[in-house]
Amino acid sequence: MFSLTRPGRDVILKFISEQRDQQFSYPEVGCSRGEPANRYSADHNRAKLGQGLETFERAKAAVRAWKMFDMPWTELCWPDVPIEAGATVAVAVSHLGFWSLNACRVVYVIEEHGKLERYGFAYGTLPQHGEIGEERFTVEYDRESEQAWYDVYAISRPGPFARLAYPYTRSLQKQFARDSMAAMEKFCQHG
Repeated sequence: MFSLTRPGRDVILKFISEQRDQQFSYPEVGCSRGEPANRYSADHNRAKLGQGLETFERAKAAVRAWKMFDMPWTELCWPDVPIEAGATVAVAVSHLGFWSLNACRVVYVIEEHGKLERYGFAYGTLPQHGEIGEERFTVEYDRESEQAWYDVYAISRPGPFARLAYPYTRSLQKQFARDSMAAMEKFCQHG
């Protein structure tokens, strides 16, 4: 969905409601757990968040509050949605003088314990999204090195509208990864 102005709350609520019962826009649901099919691009980015278990706990809180979307040109609708399989959200994006709404649904949640602690989730695109695929957001803590990391892994291909401006949409994906890592670093350092 495209708009010349930022969509209002009622428009966003209606948009999410209409997408809630839609099927994913791609058949390989769960594909971010492994290697992507040839027709997808894969982007894998990592940022060290700091040292210690306290940093990892802040990083987990950041993921639960969708803080990786805290950037001037995106808005997660809504950051109080619990991280659980089946949760549907919209991402409002401001670009080139207009706004787009993009629908996603949480596919799976990760909570692993052991030498390497991992927490996060992946969401997949719904029919009203510019791209097609999945994105996984995880934080990790290595008990041996005591390092905490943020990891964002996207498997995507352009949807019909994104294909028309493919070099631009690829640059937006790369900008999102950079800004997402910066938002997580900022939250983990300053709360």
